[in-house]
This record gives sequence, C-alpha cells and structure tokens, in this order.
Amino acid sequence: MTISTPLLDKVNSPADLRKLAESDLETLAKELREFLLYSVSQSGGHFAAGLGTIELTIALHYIYNTPDDNLVWDVGHQAYPHKILTGRKDQMHTIRQWDGVSPFPKRAESEYDAFGVGHSSTSISAALGMAIAARQTGSQRRSVAIIGDGGLTAGMAFEALNNAGDVGADLLVILNDNNMAISPNVGALSNRFAQILSGKLYKTVKDGSKKVLSKVPNALDIARYAEEHVKGLLTPGILFEEFGFNYIGPVDGHDLPTLISTLKGIHELKGPQFLHIITKKGKGYAPAEAEPIKYHGVTAFDPVKGIVPSGKPSAPTYSKIFGDWICDISAMDKRVVAITPAMREGSGLVEYEQKFPDRYFDVGIAEQHSVTLAAGMACDGLKPVVAIYSTFLQRAYDQLIHDVVTESSGVIRH
Repeated sequence: MTISTPLLDKVNSPADLRKLAESDLETLAKELREFLLYSVSQSGGHFAAGLGTIELTIALHYIYNTPDDNLVWDVGHQAYPHKILTGRKDQMHTIRQWDGVSPFPKRAESEYDAFGVGHSSTSISAALGMAIAARQTGSQRRSVAIIGDGGLTAGMAFEALNNAGDVGADLLVILNDNNMAISPNVGALSNRFAQILSGKLYKTVKDGSKKVLSKVPNALDIARYAEEHVKGLLTPGILFEEFGFNYIGPVDGHDLPTLISTLKGIHELKGPQFLHIITKKGKGYAPAEAEPIKYHGVTAFDPVKGIVPSGKPSAPTYSKIFGDWICDISAMDKRVVAITPAMREGSGLVEYEQKFPDRYFDVGIAEQHSVTLAAGMACDGLKPVVAIYSTFLQRAYDQLIHDVVTESSGVIRH
C-alpha cells in the first residue's frame, strides 16, 4: 500500500495544525485516516477506535491551545490520531514495541499526553482535578475529558460527574458515542440545536433570565422545568443537566465544520460543559465499519484484503480453552453463571452468551461491581464465574490508588 499525505507531512505539532485554513481540515482528515490505516496495518495495534476520532482530534487541537490546554483521552486507544498529530507520526511504526511508542497516552512520552491513561473511566476525575488546579492558581488553562460510551459505564465516571457539577470548575466532558442505537438523533436539526446551546447568546439570555426570575416567587423553578422539558424532547441529555452540566448535542462527530463551530462556542463558556458527539467506530474503512469488534485490536494485515483467516490450524488460545470449559460445566450445573466487565470476546464468552443467554451478565466496564455482584450471587446459592483480564482486575480494588501513584511518582508506570 502506498499513500500520499502532503498536508499531513507539514503537521509536526498542533501549532502547525492551527496555522492551516479551516477549509484545509477536511483534506487533513482524509490524509490522517489514510495514514492511520497504513500505519496500523503494518505494525498492528488498536485500530477501529482511532478511525472514529479523526475529526474530533483535529477539531480539538485546532481550537484548544495544546499542550498548555489539557486533553485527557479515555479510553486511551482512541488516541492514535492524537499521537500522529503531536510529533510522533514517524515513530508510529514502533507502537507496542520495546522502547517504541506507547499504545496509550503516556506523560513521560509527550507533553501533549496530559494524563497516563490505560483502559478506562479515569478521564473525568483527572480533567476535573486539572480544572480545579487552574482555578486555584489563576491559570487560563482549559481541560477536556474525552470519554467513550463504554468508559461511561463505570461508576468512577459518574462519581466524577457528580463532583464536577458541584464544584463548578471550567471543564468540558466530551462523550464519544459510537452506539448506533441513537444515531437517528444526528442530523441538521440536532447539529443546529447544539450550536445554539454552545453559543454566548443562549448563555447570556439564560443567566440574565435567572437574575430576573429569581425575584419572582416560583418563576425560576417553572422556567427551569420548562427548559429541561424542551431539552428532554430534543436531546438525551437531561441526566447530565441534573449533574450540573450544560448539555450540548448530540453532534455528528464526523462533521468537522459543526465540531469546530461548537467547540469555539464552548471554549468561551464558564462552568462544566458536556458535549455529546456521535461517531462510527471504524469510520472510513469499510471492513472496520462492518465489523468494528474484529478490527478493534489487530495484528498486521493487508489493507486491501482486510483481515483474512489463516489457512494454518492454530493451537487453541487460553480464552478458547476457558470458554469451552465454562460451557461444559454450565451444561452440567444450572447454578453456574458467567460475569464479564465488557470483555465478552477477549474472555472467550461469545459461545457462552449464545448457549446460556439468561446466565450471562455483561456489567460494562465496572470490574469492582462485577466482583461484588458475584459475591451477592454466591451468597444465595449461585456459582458465579467472573472473567476479567489480570491487567484489568486491579480496577476491582485499587483503580484510583494506582492512577494517583502512577502520575505523582513518575516512577511506577503502566
């Protein structure tokens, strides 16, 4: 595969990106997508998620003054385009190799990696901490948490949302939502509505109305109820409004002009903001769009042919052996159930879900919950089997401690 990326070749840092005309950004997105396909097809790595964040990455670095402003990516494998645009393009062929580029954001690797992010659900807490620090020190630095819809299933994310709404710091949380179930909400109307909600005029009128109506008995409560009712009819964001965020969206995450216009408006707003974007995992590469799970993490492959099965018989993986075992024992004992924190494929439970759908529980990215859920089941007579990667199991007992120690010491690393 040969590619030509003349515009991308001129971008060695976000500062170079911000020198481009806005009209050039669509071309840059096309070249960045082509380079990501070329690079990962040669080296292997996380693939489909990065294809879905091309436009968002460009828009964020175009509007925000990185690295002074903080971008916290979550989950970390969304960040391949971010790495390419922040001076690591020529090292991407070394990803996941000894002394090569890390597959996740890593503070020791680049000043553009604001926080060391492994798998999931720490971004809002970290970005909130950075936003509070900026407020305490009088800095104008902005902080943005970009969290995937899978990452938002973890309890820690909601704990951070609850705290952020109470603290009221200048924080932007972006929900990168690639769940096709709500994609019909994306379109001209929802994009226009998002631009209105992110504009200064709306914020000025809203704040001014609060001051006036606060002097009229019950009027403020009635107005707030009416606003929430209207937003609830047009957007799915009432939950985040209840947390104290100004909800904006949903926005087409592949529509660069709308993303840029919306982010420009949000950049001028104060307090906690929540931007909901809809993206397609694997965007721009048809095989990955059709089978995003298959193309989530890949070994080297032919980008023309896609991933094709090897003709050689291979030894069964540990996941396959485990999957066969739990199917066998479940056939013999109806009390056996399987629990996984969003790792069905990796844990070898695809066949189990098909055979025993009523005994299969995917709890989302919430390892700590999965373990306690299993304990409750065991208390009342079931035989739960919890399937968790050993590297993810730590989140069941020390997620927060691990991240704090990692970032503060500079010695212990992922």
